[in-house]
Amino acid sequence: MFKIKVISVLVLIFMSYRISSACTNILVTKGASADGSVMISYNADAGGFMEPLYFSPRTTWKDGDSVDIYDWDSHVYLGKIKQIKETYHVIGLINEFQVSIGETTYGGRDSLRDTLGRIDYGSLMQIALQRSKTAREAIKVMTDLVEEYGYYSSGESFSIADPNEVWVMDMIGKGPGSKGAVWVAIRVPDGYIGVHANRARIREFPLKDKENCIYAKDVIDLASAKGYYKAKDGPFRFADIYDPVTPGSLLACEGRTWSVFRRAAPSLNLSSDYFTAVKGAAPYPLFVKPDKKLSTQDVIALMRDHFDSTDFDMSKGLAAGPFGCPVRFKPLGWKIEGDTVNSYDWERPISTQQTAFAFVSQLRSWLPNEIGGIHWYGVDDNYSNVYMPLYACTQKPPKVFKVGSIAEYNAKSAFWVFNLVANIAYGKYSYVIKDIQKVQKELEDKYFAFQPVIDKAALELYQKDKATAVQFLSEYSTNTANQMVERWTQLWEYLVTKYNDGYINDVTKEYGRHPKGVGYGNEFYKQVLKDKPGYYDVKWRESQDNGASKGDPPKTK
Repeated sequence: MFKIKVISVLVLIFMSYRISSACTNILVTKGASADGSVMISYNADAGGFMEPLYFSPRTTWKDGDSVDIYDWDSHVYLGKIKQIKETYHVIGLINEFQVSIGETTYGGRDSLRDTLGRIDYGSLMQIALQRSKTAREAIKVMTDLVEEYGYYSSGESFSIADPNEVWVMDMIGKGPGSKGAVWVAIRVPDGYIGVHANRARIREFPLKDKENCIYAKDVIDLASAKGYYKAKDGPFRFADIYDPVTPGSLLACEGRTWSVFRRAAPSLNLSSDYFTAVKGAAPYPLFVKPDKKLSTQDVIALMRDHFDSTDFDMSKGLAAGPFGCPVRFKPLGWKIEGDTVNSYDWERPISTQQTAFAFVSQLRSWLPNEIGGIHWYGVDDNYSNVYMPLYACTQKPPKVFKVGSIAEYNAKSAFWVFNLVANIAYGKYSYVIKDIQKVQKELEDKYFAFQPVIDKAALELYQKDKATAVQFLSEYSTNTANQMVERWTQLWEYLVTKYNDGYINDVTKEYGRHPKGVGYGNEFYKQVLKDKPGYYDVKWRESQDNGASKGDPPKTK
């Protein structure tokens, strides 16, 4: 049948891996992109998460000023750190110098978590963007901060990019009583792409290539002191040491890495064995060369994935329900009541209903920073959202991305409007998703068609007056966001009407008096009949012992 059965059997044997936040990043170098851009993508995934678009304008500070640090996930106050003299303009997770950062949480060894640390992973990203003009500077800011103030979070992987380079960095704390973190950062080779998805990905790394690899001076010594590593064990591999593999972590995370690589570089014919926890299977490479250079639209397409058209396609099988819904509602890990031995997990795809926001940062070295940096930004499930252009110079965040929380519905909130549409899809997915994708394509095609024109107009303005160019791009970004939410609200109204009461109504006619009932499909009907043999038969039945008192189907001739 489907290889999903293999996954279920494996998880029967091993304890599942649990992660509360599950994100995915794709890293694309200049030589691997169609237009010479550097790109990174990011899904910020966590249930109940509606995060306002982050914004910090360029600011000059006084001597003695400080920064209050709050944990990004829990909003727990962690303490103060010293402020610097000047901080840079940041919107979302991109700054005015086209530096952009994303992350995924891998957790790693619980014993290395330092709850007395003062800097969490979210604050690291935001502060690094406020203080850095290049990716290398951002790495130094981040690592200096944790050394001085301590690292609060569990293990994290970061994507750190500027218009010329993109780096992947794995970081984890040193444990209670040991301030700081151990980490390794590697530059993605030009012409290659990388992925990380809640697993530490850096294994063996070059100790003497300081141009392309930077690491904490005690990254090996700490592991030796803790008893995690001995020289006789062979080459030091960060991921193996600090984030030991389990079948559950492979199933929950490495499938996403495999799915990006198998789509971007099908010629490699990478096996699914590693992510399905086949013993002895080779790990996926840290980087691969794509079969063709990737456009921004290609990267967005890679971020929209439910293992489509593979043996693990989540729109197939009983778990997808009668309408091929690829969404698996939380918790991903589950048990059968009364069974104290076995555990099970749903698959974890790149696209998920728990996404708060997502972006693809496009960083272009041949343009002024004000024009070159674009945060292609979307909210909610990226399979059914829209990525719109948010220029890095945008002077204040569009209000539609600043309002709305999970505790209070707001019709003016992009987060809520996109959730409304996505949640209609989950009920009759195979039909509704086509209507959504039609409008999704309409909007995104328009944005990408406009981009060269907008860039050209902005550049002409920039050559005359930089401030006017910035104002033009700010207004374009804000107007686009507002128009997108308005169009998505219209889509929601259309879907509510079309799919009312489970029918498919002909909304083009004035009176929808004959709506279409489409049933559930052959495969689902077969499962229903298997569940209650004879119960739904349309036949004359024997009058004696119809079994009604037992809840059994009446006997038939």
